[in-house]
Amino acid sequence: MTLQRTLQKQGSIFSSTSDTETILHLIATSSGKDVISRFIDAVRQLEGAFSLVALSPTKMIGCRDALGIRPLVLGELDGACILASETCALDIIGARFVRDLKHGEMVIATAEGVESLFPFETQKPRFCIFEYVYFSRPDSSVEGRNVYEVRKKIGAELAIENPVDADIVVPVPDGGTPAAIGFAQAAGLPFELGIIRNHYVGRTFIQPTDSIRHMGVKLKHNANRRMIEDKRIVLVDDSVVRGTTSQKIVQLLRDAGAKEVHMRVASPPTRSSCFYGVDTPETAKLLASRMSIEEMAKFIRVDSLGFLSIDGLYRALGETARENKQPQFCDACFTAEYPTRLPDQKALTTSGLCQLSPQADSESG
Repeated sequence: MTLQRTLQKQGSIFSSTSDTETILHLIATSSGKDVISRFIDAVRQLEGAFSLVALSPTKMIGCRDALGIRPLVLGELDGACILASETCALDIIGARFVRDLKHGEMVIATAEGVESLFPFETQKPRFCIFEYVYFSRPDSSVEGRNVYEVRKKIGAELAIENPVDADIVVPVPDGGTPAAIGFAQAAGLPFELGIIRNHYVGRTFIQPTDSIRHMGVKLKHNANRRMIEDKRIVLVDDSVVRGTTSQKIVQLLRDAGAKEVHMRVASPPTRSSCFYGVDTPETAKLLASRMSIEEMAKFIRVDSLGFLSIDGLYRALGETARENKQPQFCDACFTAEYPTRLPDQKALTTSGLCQLSPQADSESG
């Protein structure tokens, strides 16, 4: 928004609020002599997270932000260069994975081959940790780690940190499934598909109103009554955002005869909004920004509620613990410690349009 307003003052005309259009205007207004120098000039003005792929008549350009918050991978098929956000995209078309682009790296693919440049000042990488929790597909490998294996390890850490006396482990499909498998294995409990998902319905947390989200939950999930009736259930999900979807799923299990429902969440409480290209609710609407864990348990109507600790999440990724002064990942949605400035948020606060500073919040959901 800050860049867009600056460009508008200089005479640029926008037809959308898309970040891509802003980048195109930056390229178009650059004084660079060729497309590469103009592209570099444009991305150096960006602050935040991005993975970009651009085409010219003779070149394909890929670039990750200086901190490498978002993923971008390089592949090869029949001598041609391929750029994609995840390795599973390469698998689908039969391409060979070459490598992840490094943080702050730009690659230029032409008929002659691939050239690599680093247009930004060197910084310590801060890859988005939520890619491992939710965003990336489980059949992808991200930054050298298989996502499915990481999610199973997350579930195992969750079982160690939050044990519960129960009969079965049930995932909220599909996001909670790998973590639920890891939880069940670590806890020595049976894993059962107590909820069946309708795959013809899209995501519910990004729907615009509560009524539409609630109807989406009913259409998306159905209780497998025979598996859960008279059972003490550990319900495993990847995260809790507003809490309304969790509330409906818990009620679904209770209506199907569950004796007890203990919810375990395969991530820390989501305390703050993401400002790096993710359409999450504003911080004030996040359940954990306004409730304690005990209050959240009452709201969701579970017998107990447990979240993975931030150190447990880091351990699942092969790190000993989170380094408070120099965290290895971007984990701002859990800690409110953003790896970059938030100029748009400052501008909105200064103008009186935004009453809530994201750094000021501390609870999550």
